[in-house]
Amino acid sequence: MRTLKFLQKHLMTATSYMIPFVVAGGILFALSVMLSGQAAVPDAGWLAKLNQIGAAGLALFIPILGGYIAFSMADKPGLAPGMIGAYLANEIGAGFIGGIIAGFLAGFVVIQLKKIKLAPSMRTLGSIFIYPLLGTLITGGIIVFLIGEPISGFMDWMTNALNSLSGAAKVPLGALLGAMISFDMGGPVNKVAATFAQTQVDTLPYLMGGVGVAICVPPIGLGVATLLFPKKFTRVEKDSGIAALLMGSVGITEGAIPFATADPLRVIPSIMVGSIVGNVSAFLFGCLNHAPWGGLIVLPVVDNRIGYVASIALGAVVTAIMLRILKKDATELDEALEEGQDIDDLDINFEDI
Repeated sequence: MRTLKFLQKHLMTATSYMIPFVVAGGILFALSVMLSGQAAVPDAGWLAKLNQIGAAGLALFIPILGGYIAFSMADKPGLAPGMIGAYLANEIGAGFIGGIIAGFLAGFVVIQLKKIKLAPSMRTLGSIFIYPLLGTLITGGIIVFLIGEPISGFMDWMTNALNSLSGAAKVPLGALLGAMISFDMGGPVNKVAATFAQTQVDTLPYLMGGVGVAICVPPIGLGVATLLFPKKFTRVEKDSGIAALLMGSVGITEGAIPFATADPLRVIPSIMVGSIVGNVSAFLFGCLNHAPWGGLIVLPVVDNRIGYVASIALGAVVTAIMLRILKKDATELDEALEEGQDIDDLDINFEDI
């Protein structure tokens, strides 16, 4: 358990640094395709240049992931070994799993190197020269000569296995990814599922086809619920519903957090079921999303857009219906507590709550 917490701590630190690269690169990539009016990467003009900028962000996120895992473990001396090791892992086909392994390997190597006692006059030189140099040499050597090919072989096997899944076999995978995406709405569990799909967008775009739907179902479903069943929500929640619709459309799952915080036992199961339905539907409809992002903003780079939109609608409606069933009507007490009023001034019959 301690080892798992150790790994999770450093992985989540690195993920927080990686996400801006995915966001910036993914949105610019999708924007260039959207403005071109075709479901293909533009190859000429200023849109091709814009796409080049987005592609740069997407090319960097695996080295950033590995680099900041090592940074989290060993501070600045681990940054170069982690980034270079993850870059090498990606170059030889080991993908994001190779990048993660390279990051932890580099961090461990630099931690061991820092145990070597240096003269006081050499400590600064150690941090900027000795540790990064030796750390990069050892990490890079292990990746290139020892573990790179086995990891690459595993990634090829996993890619082929996932590609060979039939419609029925994709259901449990889609259900698992959908549940993970909505469980903590941008937290560690969400990030694991999202990163799994994002890092394979080039080889297995159907994963982002489903995950892209699951990402936006929670906020859109909650927004729809505030419109269809207004008695279930307070005034503030109804206002938040409009914002949730907008956030869901651009692929920001965190738009559901205010609702989940207020009523987690009813909201979280509702959005999880909705995301499962949406993700599985997108898998079964054969939706392909060629951008590492979700929501309606990526429609220009989605194959089978009708199926993609239908999957979002299905997931959102299921979420709204579950909230209609599970959630109690908002009361005057709820309004008062939310707005910070003195409940002693209210005439409330607690037997009706």
